[in-house]
Amino acid sequence: MPLPSTYKQYIFDERPTQYITPTTFKSETKSTSDLKVGPGQVLIKVSWISLDPAMRSWLNDSKRAYTPPVKLGEVMRAAGLGVVAQVGEGSKFSVGDEVSGVVGWREYVVLDDKSVTELPTIPGAKALDFLGPLGHVGMTAYFGLIDIGKIKAGETLFVSGAAGAVGSVTCQIGKILGLKVVAIAGSDDKVEWLKKDIGVDVAINYKAPDFKEQVTAAGFADVYFDNVGGDILNLMMTRMAMKGRIVLCGAISDYNGKSKGLANYTSLIAQRARIEGFVVMDYTKEYPVAMKAITEWIEKGLLKRKFHIVDGLDAAPSALPLLYSGGNTGKLVVKVSEHEAIAKL
Repeated sequence: MPLPSTYKQYIFDERPTQYITPTTFKSETKSTSDLKVGPGQVLIKVSWISLDPAMRSWLNDSKRAYTPPVKLGEVMRAAGLGVVAQVGEGSKFSVGDEVSGVVGWREYVVLDDKSVTELPTIPGAKALDFLGPLGHVGMTAYFGLIDIGKIKAGETLFVSGAAGAVGSVTCQIGKILGLKVVAIAGSDDKVEWLKKDIGVDVAINYKAPDFKEQVTAAGFADVYFDNVGGDILNLMMTRMAMKGRIVLCGAISDYNGKSKGLANYTSLIAQRARIEGFVVMDYTKEYPVAMKAITEWIEKGLLKRKFHIVDGLDAAPSALPLLYSGGNTGKLVVKVSEHEAIAKL
């Protein structure tokens, strides 16, 4: 596969104190002659990169984060898909293989074989699904519900950030496994999508003037899958059923500023409810279990996917803030380059 003389990448250039700004990241043009492929390595032409809410926390200089923060001057971290362009001696891959890995915000990257996974062929699935339900998105929804939420058929599940990547998959797994699903999102269009396409039982726009009344009318939550934190989490702590479980997956509303804290946590005492955070990487050894279940649901046409695609690596810095303003519906990805096998997605 012929290479251009140069390629582009984006480095983390300025640590934000609150919101991501135009100076948070900086583009660099590098020579492809610097990309040396050693034994057991591959050179990957990046096709797609994933944009995820957790990226904002990676930009903080925190010593107690679940993963090391991105350092100033480093290429911005991101999972992605790509095509093997060159292979080193002894590599298990071949030129043209479609693969996934932590590729970062760049057009080309050299990775060790052990850091790269070849995309399997799954009936009904597309390559982009490995950044969605067959990737960390699906794993997060599955283990958050099954292990932390300990869901049971017939229970009521509330999901915030329900029109996002993890939220929309969470809603669907809940329906597949026999739960009543109440979805919370940030616009009337998202509410309609969740009702008509995703098939939730109730969908509520949290910006509606009667939002609290609608939440009350939907009943009590046996399980609340929280993606946003803030005011909605504080409200939902007052709406938990006896022995209810709050799955603390994310806190999008708090990522760009100081947390408002928990205002109604004493409500959990009366209801003998609990709140528990989790990190999906803790379940790496159990991924095959989730992959098997999600693969079957995809093959049977039970799991719908929606991708919010932005075009070109240069769009990544301005697209990332969409995750914190509610500007995306479904999984947010950046299309970095064309490739015959996956350009049709």
